Amino acid sequence: MRTAIKVALFVVVVVLAFLLFQSIMEPIHFNREKARREQATIQRLKDIRTAEVAYKSKYGKYTGSFDTLIHFVKYDSFPIVKAIGSIPDSLYDLGMKEEEAIRKGIIIRDTSYVAVLDSIFDIHYPIDSIRFVPFADTAQFFLGAGEILTGSKVKVKVFEAHVLNDVLFHGMDKQLIINYNAEREKIVGFAGLKVGSLTESTNNAGNWE
Repeated sequence: MRTAIKVALFVVVVVLAFLLFQSIMEPIHFNREKARREQATIQRLKDIRTAEVAYKSKYGKYTGSFDTLIHFVKYDSFPIVKAIGSIPDSLYDLGMKEEEAIRKGIIIRDTSYVAVLDSIFDIHYPIDSIRFVPFADTAQFFLGAGEILTGSKVKVKVFEAHVLNDVLFHGMDKQLIINYNAEREKIVGFAGLKVGSLTESTNNAGNWE
């Protein structure tokens, strides 16, 4: 009987020790995985921002469509204008400007085109995947674009891309996610990662910056 009691107590001690170990290690594992997912997601959001800024530089507005954004990066191009020739010193001293030199054929403007993908990313960049949240299966970022009126009555083009922590950290400890969401809501007012804003002018800043 005493032997059985000793064995039972030993098992209880082992179980309690294991549970204590798990309670200590779970937040550590959570924070490591959280940091890994956030790092990859922040980089993806930065890439979305890069693509959106490039799109606006050509079309004067942002896009709220990943299909449009991806097509732009894959198939569109930027014009590059080069001036061939120069104004001779004798004419420059007489006050000739570049516009006049172009009209007279002294300077010729040559336009070439460079692919958007080559300009802003590596040619092998997986642009088709830019819409997907890392480590979240087929979950996609929210993407929106629009125009707001600032306090100084200036119209500003804006965009926003974001993902909620509940999506980003799927499969992880639910209570730790709840705790982290409360913390992020208190600090930045948003339980997730986002870049830009549809409600205020943020100069396309990310909420991690």
